[in-house]
Amino acid sequence: MRTLLTGGAGFIGSALVRELLARGDEVLVVDKLTYAGVEASLDEVALHPGFRFLKADICDASAMAGAFHDFQPDRVAHLAAETHVDRSIDGPAVFIQTNVVGTQVLLDQALAYWRGLTGAARDGFRFLHVSTDEVFGSLGAEGRFDETTPYDPRSPYSASKAASDHLVRAWGQTFGLPVLISNCSNNYGPRQFPEKLIPTLILRALSGESLPIYGDGLNVRDWLFVEDHARALALMLQVAEPGRTYCVGGNAERTNLQIAERVCEALDHLQPRSDGFSYQTQIVFVEDRPGHDRRYAIDAGRIAQDHAWRPRIDFDTGLRHTVIWYLEHSDWWRPLTKDGMVRMGTRDSLSFRE
Repeated sequence: MRTLLTGGAGFIGSALVRELLARGDEVLVVDKLTYAGVEASLDEVALHPGFRFLKADICDASAMAGAFHDFQPDRVAHLAAETHVDRSIDGPAVFIQTNVVGTQVLLDQALAYWRGLTGAARDGFRFLHVSTDEVFGSLGAEGRFDETTPYDPRSPYSASKAASDHLVRAWGQTFGLPVLISNCSNNYGPRQFPEKLIPTLILRALSGESLPIYGDGLNVRDWLFVEDHARALALMLQVAEPGRTYCVGGNAERTNLQIAERVCEALDHLQPRSDGFSYQTQIVFVEDRPGHDRRYAIDAGRIAQDHAWRPRIDFDTGLRHTVIWYLEHSDWWRPLTKDGMVRMGTRDSLSFRE
């Protein structure tokens, strides 16, 4: 199969590239290489015979039309997006442009291409839009998001992703484009951009800086190892029926404070501080972020029932693997830092997104 994959130099995108190539697919990565698009994340597949790369903006209709024409994909995996909540609070416009307008442009080009297909190629074509559980808003102490949960976005980022989800559904209903949507919980793992919570904690701990935790630290997220997520997306591309939506989660709810403590415990074991103190002494609480959702949790029962998918990596194993990867790959993350400090979102020097 030939997959056109947008955002393939990003964290989840690059994991999906590796998964698809391992399954024998050919992959064309389309990526603008903005600040979070790390070309080094694709180094290990750069010489793979099934891999191609196109530096382009999904908002550029001409470039997208050319990509479809030249590559002739069997399916599309759309992961290109602006994703940092704090950045969306400071500057919503770029989120609307990339996440909403970019998705509309890509849908239009996919539709034009699909209409030109015939027979098995037309029947087998899929457009998979990868979204987030943040479109559903915030949960109380009980319950989980599933595919029937009403949308209730609380930030410019989640609102832009909700809008793009609705566009994808509309192109499916109005024009018959065979679309799929996934809404995932928080991902973690190797090659995640340093402004996200877990790499932020790892790298700030190693640099001796404070470990900022918003509010009381009791905001809860469901954590999904990125390679498990990539398996789910590859499976959807392969076998899911058009029009289906799947929630994908790791069944690993943790508070932000628990995440910080587990990262510190791993570092205490793997690379202890020279003064003998725990990295937990570096944890500080900072003013909460505007519109900070209290709890997310995913019910992944539909994808388990339909396609026998379940996460394989438990959280403790995945977190340890992640910490080890960052310890061993400073060549990857150091160019993404400034003067030895992790480059964050723009709200202030302690900004990060879970």
